[in-house]
Amino acid sequence: MRLGVDVTVYEASARTGGVVRTERQRGWLAEWGPNALTYLPPEVEKLLAEVGLGKRWIHARRSARHRYVVRGRRLARVPRSPLGLAITPLLSLRAKLRLLGEPFVRRAAADESVASFVRRRFGAEAVDLAAVLVSGVYAGDPEQLSMRYAFPRLAALEQKRGSVLRGLSGARAPEGRSGVRSGRVRVRSLPDGLQEIPDALAGALGARVHLHLPVRAIARTPDGWSVATDTGEVAHDAVVAATPAHAFDRMHVECPGGARLRELAAISHAPLAVLALGFRREDVGHPLDGFGALVTPKADRDLLGVIFSSTLFPGRAPSEHVLVTALAGGAQRPWLAALEAEPLERLLMPELRALLGITAPPGFIHHVRWPQGIPQYTRDHGRLLAMMDEVERANPGFHLAGSYRHGVSFGDALRSGLGAAERVAADVASMRTP
Repeated sequence: MRLGVDVTVYEASARTGGVVRTERQRGWLAEWGPNALTYLPPEVEKLLAEVGLGKRWIHARRSARHRYVVRGRRLARVPRSPLGLAITPLLSLRAKLRLLGEPFVRRAAADESVASFVRRRFGAEAVDLAAVLVSGVYAGDPEQLSMRYAFPRLAALEQKRGSVLRGLSGARAPEGRSGVRSGRVRVRSLPDGLQEIPDALAGALGARVHLHLPVRAIARTPDGWSVATDTGEVAHDAVVAATPAHAFDRMHVECPGGARLRELAAISHAPLAVLALGFRREDVGHPLDGFGALVTPKADRDLLGVIFSSTLFPGRAPSEHVLVTALAGGAQRPWLAALEAEPLERLLMPELRALLGITAPPGFIHHVRWPQGIPQYTRDHGRLLAMMDEVERANPGFHLAGSYRHGVSFGDALRSGLGAAERVAADVASMRTP
């Protein structure tokens, strides 16, 4: 997708990709951040094909189709359809009968928390299951997240169809925004992990990517924009600020309304710790026949969730071995994300042994901490979105992109960046028009 614009990238760290990073050691492949892609919009598909990734996709094994939640001391499968809710052991008979009344619940006019939305439409018992969905996407607290902004497609089903269950039953293929994704979803990755994506994009730009060069200030000028780094100031026609939200606390943006962007630094982020653990296959009793498992708040465990990484994709573990990726922290137990590898392993291994039937210590360990992991779309998010829109409208040639805006998944972030690039191309084209 060549848009005819000369690009310069200023990257603060030693590599591109942010939280998207893959580690390969002695036959093990561990992801630092996202483990899989569930959907990419067509325009992103086209872009990635142009940089050579179109024929490199690998798809999740059929054995990874199940999802689990922790129920008591065991793992229970999550229903895969509205009909599955009727037979799941995760809900009592009373709660299932309550589900039948969901199509007759009145719409709500105002935004509300995820927990409030679920409680109103499905009953109090369903909030625990909703917490699993919230944990899987945001590692967040359903009482704090906005239904309208955290799960916009589910909220829209109520407004458009009058019922979430009725809307899900007739929903078409997914459109790729954090929230519900219906239809057949192709979970996929790449042979050398998701880091192949930023590596391929950066490789296509070559010497135009400048590493170890954080941007200190962005200023509007009579002729365009000035970007200041430790090496000086450079003039540009347009700028895309694709930094994390917290970077606006230390990056000065001088333009009409630019000072308001400091508010983005206050966006709450759920911290995460990622602990990749490798075992011999014979030392794990559970068949690991799924994507992984999530833990509900009522389970009162230190484990936030676990991904069955070597079940998902080939090449993640040596022969006769398995790799699982344990997650800890999140909005409700943030202190766990600050632990070093050894104390975190001591906390999580007893829970993993009980849930997965593990009988030996791990032979491979890889630990990563993300103090500011996933942006939390609270009920203040609408005000921040409006503010960002106002700043962009007041400043032609200045654009914002990132997971703090319109979706936290990797696919959402890619689409956000591509959308900003297309707007820049339109800006530059209008400047060239006599």
